[in-house]
Amino acid sequence: MSQIHPSAVVAKKTQLAETVSIGPNCVVESGVSIGAGTELCANVVIGKDVKIGVNNQFFANCVIGGRPQILGSNSQTEIGGLSIGDNNTIREQVTIHPSMYPGELTKVGNDNLLMIGAHVGHDCVLEDSIVMSNYVQLSGHCKIETGVWLSGLVAVQQFCTIGKWCYAAGMAGINHDVPPFLVVSGHYPPRVRGVNKRGMKRAGLSEEQQDKIFEAYKNLYRQDGSPLLERAKALAAENGLDENVQAMLRAIMQSSEQRFGRYLEKFRH
Repeated sequence: MSQIHPSAVVAKKTQLAETVSIGPNCVVESGVSIGAGTELCANVVIGKDVKIGVNNQFFANCVIGGRPQILGSNSQTEIGGLSIGDNNTIREQVTIHPSMYPGELTKVGNDNLLMIGAHVGHDCVLEDSIVMSNYVQLSGHCKIETGVWLSGLVAVQQFCTIGKWCYAAGMAGINHDVPPFLVVSGHYPPRVRGVNKRGMKRAGLSEEQQDKIFEAYKNLYRQDGSPLLERAKALAAENGLDENVQAMLRAIMQSSEQRFGRYLEKFRH
């Protein structure tokens, strides 16, 4: 049986697994489903139709599924939904918004840690094993791939993709796509500073795989003269490339298809 504090407000049309725990002064709106082992601490608000998996923990004062911040919208404007996977830790004052489009979703995967004050804008996609440190801010329509670590106060412009196992240093302002496995810092534009060695180890890559990524990085970012895209195309023409190097090259080429360096801009409604 779910444990619901007497001061909590839970709509009748909800689906709560037997081991869900809902703390003092929480609000759970209609259409919400919450999986087994998920805990809502004090003052957590879960908006309409949010779908939450198992073993998640929401700390005090989170607002999950509140309406997107869109000029001209109101309480009657039809919006989309929000789905959250399993084993996520959502710390105090985190906000996550549903999609602005009816029938579409903002998506948060599994095993993620969102620290105090982090914000996930509408229509973002977060994959798995991501760390968003205190007060990281994601604008709408961003994609954050598996294993990314965003340090404190990082801000990400809308439609950016940050590739798997990247690291962004504190206060970075990211306004274009970042290929996988890289370290970036600074802002407008951020600069590639190196390869995320710790991220590659977290990903379980072999020494050989790590060496190939590092060699690709040197060829792409530590050579003078030709533009990055030309170097990427030249490297892509080689035979027998490691799959992780291919992922780096694919990200560079895709982002080059849009003049602002944000591949997802191609799909702007």
